[in-house]
This record gives sequence, structure tokens and C-alpha cells, in this order.
Amino acid sequence: MKIAVSGKGGTGKTTVAGILAWYFQKDGYQVLAVDADPDANLASAIGIPAEQARLIVPISHQRQFIKERTGANPKQFGQLFKINPEVKDIPDRFCINFEGIKLLVMGAIQKGGGGCACPENTLLRSLLSEIILNRNEVVIVDMEAGIEHLGRATSQSINKMLIIVEPGSRSVSTAKMIMKLAKEIGVKSFGIVGNKIQDEQQRIWVSRQFPPDLILGMIPYHEIIRNSDLLEQPLVQLLDENLRTEFRKIYQALGTDPEFT
Repeated sequence: MKIAVSGKGGTGKTTVAGILAWYFQKDGYQVLAVDADPDANLASAIGIPAEQARLIVPISHQRQFIKERTGANPKQFGQLFKINPEVKDIPDRFCINFEGIKLLVMGAIQKGGGGCACPENTLLRSLLSEIILNRNEVVIVDMEAGIEHLGRATSQSINKMLIIVEPGSRSVSTAKMIMKLAKEIGVKSFGIVGNKIQDEQQRIWVSRQFPPDLILGMIPYHEIIRNSDLLEQPLVQLLDENLRTEFRKIYQALGTDPEFT
């Protein structure tokens, strides 16, 4: 299963991606978690200790490696470079393994100016395509609020795009725009997860913004989630029963049934 997690910044998509990685891992799946958000925090959400996470160098920052694979210097436009660089070995070479979850930090796709016509963007897009099209694992991609990493072939191979929404019109508008753009390049299946829900009124309001069959779950606001970074533990170990129930519902909606303890 290949899952992309997106949503407006600050909605909690990284938290959801990290929790789902643990649920799949605990249920016996091989899991590759991919941090494709420029504000890379998936390591923290998974529970990787800060001192270990600080050692991770995103692929997009590895200038010499990018030059080696593409034949051109990163962050320079107007060069000739390979449009199909070799990327098959990158996930196993650069991922770290934390208690059975593999994590690969990709880094940011460049925007504006030269657009995507640069070596690092070509490498990252090729890498994500390789991961989604050819890896025989559960892949969970924590994306930024957009589809910059996705090409058409990659998009058509995503089993589910989860869009995380918090109560608020801007979050809902971003979610609808992500859905529109993703549909245009071939994503076929979507799920909406409400997050930071503080009362029944907010739950109902978020639910009414989308077709009922898209709603996979509603995660209540909880101090445990907000403070989990300070504890430097996998959030999944800190959940109370209400949070476990809601995350389990989301996980089951993806077609699995965990025995999670």
C-alpha cells in the first residue's frame, strides 16, 4: 500500500503519518516512511531521538551526491543533466531504521524561478517515483501542502491520499484544492481525517465540508499530541484510549485490522 499524507501546514499531517507507520509496523508490515516535507519533522513523530535525528542529512542537501547521479551541480539552472538518474539504491542506502520503521528524508522541491528544471528536483521526483512504483513495502509519504513531488505516473500508483483537516475555512480550502490538483494528475482515492477537534460542533462542521464516504476519522484535540515532541517518545506509546480508538478507526479504514497493544 502506498499512502500520501497532505494538508495545510500545521494541521497535524506529520503526526498522522507517524502514527500510521507504527500501526502498520506493529501489524507485521515492512514500512518505509518518507519525509517529503521541507519542514522535516517525521523523525520526531516516529519517535527517533533528537540527537539521532539531527544527524540525518536530507537527500536534497547532499550536493556531491546529486552531482554524481545527475551530472550537474545543484541549485544551478541552465545546465545539462540526466533526466532519469539512477535512484534504485537510494532508499536502502540512505534510510535509517528505527525499531522496524525505515525513514528516508528527501528534503524540499525547489519552487519559483527555474521551477523544476534543476538537478535536485529531477533526482527527488525520480526517487519518489521509484519508491511508489517499485518498492515492495508499505510506503507512507509525509508531503507538504501541495503535489510538487508527484508526477502523473507516480500519482496514479498512490492507493490513498489522506488529507488532514483542522476546523477552519483555510484548512478546508487547502484540502479541496489539493484534491482538485491531485485528481488532475491521476490520484483516484482520497480520505479526509479531521484533527484537533475540540467539540461535537467542530466535528459536525468538518464532516459537512466533504462527502461522507471520504471521512475516515476525527482525531480529538489532546495535550499529549501537542507535547509529544518534548517527551522524545513515539507518540503511539502515549495515546490514551480515546485517541487509540480514533487512530485505529483510520487505520482500519485503509483496509487493515491491527491487534495493537
